[in-house]
Amino acid sequence: MRGEAVDNSNDFTFQFITKIVAAGFSFFFAGTNDGCLGSLTPYILRTYGVGTQHIALIYASTFCGWVLAAATNSHLGRYLDLGAILLIGAVLQLTSHLLRFWTPPFGLYVITFLIQAAGMAYQDSHSNTFVASIKGAHRWLGFIHAMYALGCLVSPFVATAIASKVGDRWPLFYLFLVGIGVVNIAAVLVAFRDRLKLKAGTESIEDTMSRSKNASKDFVETLKSPPVYLLSLFYFFMLGVGITAGGWVVEYLVTVRDGKLPDVGYVPAGLWGGIFLGRVLLAEPTHRFGERKMTMVYCILILAFQLVFWLVPNLVGSAVAICFLGFFFGPMFATGMSIGSKLFDKRIQPTALGFVFVLAQAGGSLFPALTGIIASKAGVKAMQPILVVLIAAMGFAWVLVPKVPRRDE
Repeated sequence: MRGEAVDNSNDFTFQFITKIVAAGFSFFFAGTNDGCLGSLTPYILRTYGVGTQHIALIYASTFCGWVLAAATNSHLGRYLDLGAILLIGAVLQLTSHLLRFWTPPFGLYVITFLIQAAGMAYQDSHSNTFVASIKGAHRWLGFIHAMYALGCLVSPFVATAIASKVGDRWPLFYLFLVGIGVVNIAAVLVAFRDRLKLKAGTESIEDTMSRSKNASKDFVETLKSPPVYLLSLFYFFMLGVGITAGGWVVEYLVTVRDGKLPDVGYVPAGLWGGIFLGRVLLAEPTHRFGERKMTMVYCILILAFQLVFWLVPNLVGSAVAICFLGFFFGPMFATGMSIGSKLFDKRIQPTALGFVFVLAQAGGSLFPALTGIIASKAGVKAMQPILVVLIAAMGFAWVLVPKVPRRDE
C-alpha cells in the first residue's frame, strides 16, 4: 500500500468518503466480534461445560490467526491490490460467523476464532495503513478506531439481550454478526472496486521471483527495526489490559461481586462506551498537547481508576470506574498507530504495522488466557492484580517508544 489514490489529498470526493467509511465499518465489524466475548463468556462456560482455562484456547486460536496473517501479509501485498486483500479479510470473517451460530462443537467453535482473526488482520491492518497514509491521518485514525470501540459498545447490548432470552441457544447472536459481515463485504466491493485486482497481469518467472524476494526482504527489514519492537511492546501490554478487562469483567462481577448475569452482562458496554468517547473526544487534544506526554497522563489515570475498580467493592462504583478507565484508554491505540506511521519507512510500513498488530494481539491473547488459567486455580479475583501489573508495564513500555524525528503538520 505505498500509493493510494487519495493518500495525499484532502479533497472530500465521493471516492475518498466511501473508502474512509468502508475502512471505519471494517473496524466496527471487528469491534462487534471482540466486544461480545466478555458478555458471552459465562454462557460459553455453562453451555459447553468447560472451565475458565478452556477459554484460554479461544485467545490462543485468535493469536494463531494473527500469526498466520503476519506470515503471509507482505506476500499478499506484493501480488494483490488493496481492495482484493480487504475482500479476502472480509470473506474470512463472514465465514467464521457462519460456522458459529448453530452451536458447533467446542473444538470447531475455537477454530472459528483463528479464521476470524486472520480475516480481521488482513482487512484491518491494511485499512489502518491506508488511512495512516492520508494527510491529517491522526483525525481519520481516530475515526476508524472510534468505530471499533462503537462496535464493542453495541455488541454487549445485543449479545446480552439475545443470550438472556434464548439461554443455551445464545450462538444465535452470531446471526447479527453475519448480517454485519455481509454489509462489510458490500462496503469493500463498492468503495474499493478500483483496487479489486492483481498487481500484475502477465509477468515472467524472474519478475515473480523478484516480487517474492522483495516481500521477504521487507519482512526481514521489519524484523531488524528496533522501533517496531519497542512500539509493539507498548501494544503488547495495552491490548493485554483492554482485552483482559473486557473479557473477564462479567465473570468477575458475577462470581466475586455477586452480580446477576442478565444485569452485569452490560458492564463491558460501559468499558467500550468509554473507549468510544475517548477516541472521539480526546484525539484532537492528544495531538495538540503532545502525544507522548498525554499518553503517559492517560496511563496514570487508567491505573488510578483500575485501583478504584479493585478496591471499592460496589457494583455501581465498579461500572463507573471501568467506564472512566475505558475513556482514557480510548485514544492510545490510534495515537500509537499515528506515531508508527511516522517512525517506519514507507516501504516497510504495511509490514511493520502488521507486525505491530500481531504482537499486540499476542498480548491481547496471552494475558486473558493466563488470567483464565490462573482463575481456574485462584479464582477470577486474580484478574485485578494482573491488570495493575499490565497497566504499569504499559506505561513503562510507552517511555521506551522512540521519539518521532520531526512532527508532521
